[in-house]
Amino acid sequence: MAESTKTDVGSYFISNYPPFSQWSTDHVPEIEAAMASPPADVPLGLYLHIPFCRKRCKFCYFKVFTDKNAENIERYLAALSREIELVSQQPVMGERPFRFVYFGGGTPSYLSSRQLNRLVDRLRANIDWSLAEEVTFECEPGTLSEAKVNTLREIGVTRLSLGVEHFTDAILEANGRAHLSAEVYKVYPWIQAAGFDSVNIDLIAGMVGETWETWRDAVKKALDMAPDSVTIYQMELPFNTVYSKDILGGQIETPVADWPLKREWVDWAFDQFTEQGYSVSSAYTMVKTPDVKFSYRDNLWRGSDLLATGIASFGHVGGVHYQNHPEWEEYCGNLEEGKLPLARALTITDHQALVREMILQLKKGWLDAGYFRDKFGVEITSLWEGAWKEFTDHGWLTVNGDRIELTRAGLLRVDGLLPAFFEAEHQGVRYT
Repeated sequence: MAESTKTDVGSYFISNYPPFSQWSTDHVPEIEAAMASPPADVPLGLYLHIPFCRKRCKFCYFKVFTDKNAENIERYLAALSREIELVSQQPVMGERPFRFVYFGGGTPSYLSSRQLNRLVDRLRANIDWSLAEEVTFECEPGTLSEAKVNTLREIGVTRLSLGVEHFTDAILEANGRAHLSAEVYKVYPWIQAAGFDSVNIDLIAGMVGETWETWRDAVKKALDMAPDSVTIYQMELPFNTVYSKDILGGQIETPVADWPLKREWVDWAFDQFTEQGYSVSSAYTMVKTPDVKFSYRDNLWRGSDLLATGIASFGHVGGVHYQNHPEWEEYCGNLEEGKLPLARALTITDHQALVREMILQLKKGWLDAGYFRDKFGVEITSLWEGAWKEFTDHGWLTVNGDRIELTRAGLLRVDGLLPAFFEAEHQGVRYT
């Protein structure tokens, strides 16, 4: 396979299958039917999208708003609460407890303690997450106070993920981050004292302005913080980022390091964390101890249902993938009229469900062919024999019986390998 070296505009990170570009409004009746049907015997999770930020990062491709006032925010939280109420009444819920809950964004920690408590009170009138294995909450350092950190603990957050991204202020500023490194050091003792079950920090390898010197410094400082886990993403340029629009408009050249260099940086970081006793949990994540779990990730990658709430959020239930309306008025307006804000959907085939689980689980660095044999009745080693052989010849993985295991070189480029397993009609199509 021909590998790209330059970081061009387009999605690299694979988070679902089939590609999002294949979903359409024509299939919305299918998700409505799935919502109205009894549930399958699979775990259930809940995602809540909080789309507000102090600034839009230049590499961000999520649905975010930086210009909403308190009245706008209240309207959104009322709509989100109404959505939870409507979702809780759907037969697809069944009697299933939520296995995991995830507050993502945007910046969930943009909300004040008062707003958070009011939101949670309204949510709990309709749902209960007291039995959840994990409640994750994403935070931007500059939005936290000691009181807010304690509020997060009080409302049941078990896993806090802190978007550090880097420690060099010039790099944070150049990439449009709202916080500076001093804010990280200010809030981290509060986070440690609050006693969350797990604390993760995010880093990004290859931010604009990155050098070997700044990257080594960032990894050292992350190690000094000794988080339960560290998640390291390689900088990419999806279509709707500030950087991508400037590149496509001919205003700038690609400002991001090439893929081989980013892989070198992540490889070096993994080595440093390994020396301090951390182990690899996925292509992006190192954990301090083996008991650090990722319920959200692991359940999703094994086919759980996910009820997605909030503007533009993505979910899947009963074999149907769906996205909520991505525009403010459509999202809020639908809910104010008592309607779920469903915008587009796609019912997936059994084979597509197999591909989805296999490519996502490969991100953990290994596959058990027996799992797929038992669940789908398929021998993945023979079905994709050519791909496994090619990747083995490149030194990217090994196959021993039922165990398919990525080498470090394979792990660092795993997202670039996954399209090899896509169906023919999805080869080369736009991902998002």
